[in-house]
Amino acid sequence: MTVFVQFHLLTTYGPSNPNRDDMGRPKQAVIGGETRLRHSSQSIKRALRESAFFAENLAGHMGVRTKRLYGKLVEHLVKNGIKEAVAHKTAEEVAGIFGKLESAGKESGDKLATTLAFISPEEQKLAYELAESAAAGEKLPKDKDLKNRVLRNADGAVDVAMFGRMLASDADFNRDAAVQVAHAFTTHRSIEQEDWFSAVDDLNKADETGAAHIGETGFGSGVFYHYVCVNVDLLIENLAGDKELAVKALEALAKGLAQATPSGKQNSFAHHPRAHYILAERGEQAPRDLSGAFFKAVEGKDLLGESVTKLEATRKAIDKAYGPCWEAEAKLHVGHDDGATLEEIAAFAGEAARGA
Repeated sequence: MTVFVQFHLLTTYGPSNPNRDDMGRPKQAVIGGETRLRHSSQSIKRALRESAFFAENLAGHMGVRTKRLYGKLVEHLVKNGIKEAVAHKTAEEVAGIFGKLESAGKESGDKLATTLAFISPEEQKLAYELAESAAAGEKLPKDKDLKNRVLRNADGAVDVAMFGRMLASDADFNRDAAVQVAHAFTTHRSIEQEDWFSAVDDLNKADETGAAHIGETGFGSGVFYHYVCVNVDLLIENLAGDKELAVKALEALAKGLAQATPSGKQNSFAHHPRAHYILAERGEQAPRDLSGAFFKAVEGKDLLGESVTKLEATRKAIDKAYGPCWEAEAKLHVGHDDGATLEEIAAFAGEAARGA
């Protein structure tokens, strides 16, 4: 049976705009007929990948998403004494492993991949080594053999193992995501508000009035529900059976979910919230989210307290109807002495990989 770890979080955001739409406004969604603020799963995953918990605890095991491998290879080869024409030819051959290339501009001579590629540390290392060998006159393997030599080495990258990757040029080297990340949304009605602001020229004369600049920016606030599901068996498989690395990954994920946030307009609003409530579940039953608790928007003066109450009541009702989908749980609830600490939540999540 497959082991799943599920996280349910409630986090309060003050006035902020962590995740913007194409107009620069806070992202929104209509749920249960009410407008809510929303953070996209993509923005949350990027916040996790850039968090200190991933950078420090998983150092050496993080991939890079880029279209710019070609330029980096050219730069590396030229720096090591390879003629520029040879460097460009070699870089095109090696970078093409990860996807089709196109010109970045007639004058620049640079080329970009047409799609972002998620590249593991081992794959990066092999790409540089192959480029050096080819520039020195060695013949590279052809087509599929070349891809097999490089792209089968994604197993050391935790973020690739967690969030998957798609290589449009060759689906054989895709990775299914072991971690499913839902969009976070407010448990109650919450709409965008506008902050109109002005700036004064510091060198204005004493008798001069008026603003040198005026503008407006959107923001919102609320209690966000966030759900994440981990297929622990797939995570271990994606990491080539390395259970200890999977343990570290799950611990970093638990800590990151509690504290990492999308960084949009962070200098303007200084949003650094921490989850007020975390419910972690572990078991072999089919997973389920608890978003249905909030299809009827929470109301009242204590939105946070009511959100916790509704989440737990919905969980109890679903478990009564379908049977529990968890065999063990850990709960962090700020202000409640009987709850777990974040370290205990992280250890609980990591234990799922040790026992898998």
